[in-house]
Amino acid sequence: MTDKLYIFDTTLRDGEQSPGCSMNIDEKVRVAHQLAILGVDIIEAGFPIASPGDFEAVQRIASEVHGPIIAGLARASKGDIERAAQAVKPAERARIHTFIATSPIHMQAKLRMQPDQVLEMAVNAVKLARNFVDDVEFSAEDAGRSDMDFLCRVTEATIAAGARVINIPDTVGYMTPQEFGERIRTLIERVPNSDQAIFSVHCHNDLGLAVANSLAAVENGARQVECTINGLGERAGNASLEEIAMVIQTRPDRYNIQTNIDSTKIVSSSRLVSQITGMSVQANKAIVGANAFAHESGIHQDGMLKHKKTYEIMTPESVGWSTNRMVLGKHSGRAALKARYEELDTKLDDETLKQVFKRFKILADKKKEIFDEDLLSLIVDDNNQSSDNIRLLSLHVASGTKDVPIAAVDLEINGKTHHATARGDGPVDAAFKAIRSLIEPAGKLLLYSVNAITSGTDAQGEVTVRLQEGNRVVNGQGSDTDIVLASAYAYIAALNKLPDMHAKEIHAQYSGI
Repeated sequence: MTDKLYIFDTTLRDGEQSPGCSMNIDEKVRVAHQLAILGVDIIEAGFPIASPGDFEAVQRIASEVHGPIIAGLARASKGDIERAAQAVKPAERARIHTFIATSPIHMQAKLRMQPDQVLEMAVNAVKLARNFVDDVEFSAEDAGRSDMDFLCRVTEATIAAGARVINIPDTVGYMTPQEFGERIRTLIERVPNSDQAIFSVHCHNDLGLAVANSLAAVENGARQVECTINGLGERAGNASLEEIAMVIQTRPDRYNIQTNIDSTKIVSSSRLVSQITGMSVQANKAIVGANAFAHESGIHQDGMLKHKKTYEIMTPESVGWSTNRMVLGKHSGRAALKARYEELDTKLDDETLKQVFKRFKILADKKKEIFDEDLLSLIVDDNNQSSDNIRLLSLHVASGTKDVPIAAVDLEINGKTHHATARGDGPVDAAFKAIRSLIEPAGKLLLYSVNAITSGTDAQGEVTVRLQEGNRVVNGQGSDTDIVLASAYAYIAALNKLPDMHAKEIHAQYSGI
C-alpha cells in the first residue's frame, strides 16, 4: 500500500448523467482543464461508445489536457473496449475502465447470465483492454450487494488478467460505513494477489453516506476514491470530491495519507461546474456552499472574534474562498480583466476575451461593483451564445398591479427574424409563452430556478431552465441584472440544446394574446 490517495474524478461521466447536466464538447474540455489545475490524478472523460459526441469529447480531452491520466469507460464487450481505446489513445497516460455487474439481482434480472459467464466476460474484457493500454481498471458493478465469495473470485481473476486497479462500487448507495469498510478489508485479505492492484471505491449517495462510505474504505485499505465536483451524479449523486479532499487534509491525525489536490482551487472548480451544468450548490453544502463559512449566532461571532479556530476547522482561503472584488468599471481595460480571469484559473484566448470584454462593459454600466461570480457568469453566457440557432434580438414586457402581463419578443431563428406577443400569469410566463409560440419543439418545462449571483439590489440574477423533449433533458442558463431578461436567455439557451429545433411555420407577425 502507498501513503497516497488517488483522486479519480468522474464529473464528466457519472456527474454528467444527472438529469439536465449534459455538457457540450467545449464545456467538457473546459471542465477537464480545470480538473487538471485542481490536481486530480485521473479524469474519467466519458463513455466513448455512448455517442459520437462523447467519443469526440474524450478524444479531445486526451489530446489537449495534460497531467492527469485520461480514462474512458467501457462495458465488458469488444466494441466498447475498442472504442474507448481509440478515444483515449492520444493521451500522455491512458486508462480503459471496464465493468460488468456482479450482484445476483443484476446478473439475473439485467444481464440474464450465470456467475461463471460473468466471470469469463470480466477476464476477457481485461485481457482485451490490456492489448491497448497498460493501465486497466476493472469495476464489479453493484459490488456492495454482491456475494463476497464470488466477488473474491472475480477480483482475483481480473487482477491475474492484468487489471491494475480494482474498483468496488456501492452502485446504489445501499451500504453503511462499517459494512463497506469491512468489505474492502475482507477483499484485500482474502484475495491472494490483492497486493498487485490498487483498490478503488465508487460510492453513491442514495442514503447520504457516499463520503462516509468512501472514507471507511480508505481506512480499510482503498487507495483510490472515485468522486465528482459538488457530488454530482446519478440519482442522489456521488461522493463529493471537495469533501473527501478536505477531510483528508483537515484530519491528518486520522488519515495518514495525502492527495495531489490543490485545495485553493476547489471553490473555482465548484463554481465552474455549477455554472456550466446549471446545478446550483445549496447554501449549506459543506466546503463550497455560500454558508459554509458564515457565522450568524452571537455566540459563534464572539468566539470567531477571539480566535477563528473556535468555530472554523479550516480557513475559507484554504479552499479558495475570497473576498476579492473586481474594482473595475467601464473605464477599465482588457489587460486588467484578463489578469483577473487568470487569477480565477481561467485563461481566455484573444477572441473569447474580446467577446467577454464587450459583455463586461455592458454589465459595468449597470452595476457599481463587479464580483468574481459576475465575471464567471460572463464566460458561461458567452459560451451559451457562441453557436446558437436562436438568438434574442429584443424583449419588451409590460406588467402592473391591475394589468395582465404582456411580452413582445423578436427572435433570430436560423438567420431569420420572427416576432410574437403573448400574455401570461407574470412577466416571465408571458416572455416564455411568446418565445414558445415561435419554436418547435418547445420542450416541457421541468425546472425554473433563480439565484442571485452576488448581493445587492443590482445583483445579477442567474436563472436555470430545464426542458424535456422525449428522452432528452437539457439545461439552459442565463444571467442579467434584469431577471426577466435572464429568464429569456436561459430558456433560449435550453431550446438551443434540443435536437431538431426549428421555427414554427407561422405568419411573420404572430399574436398569442
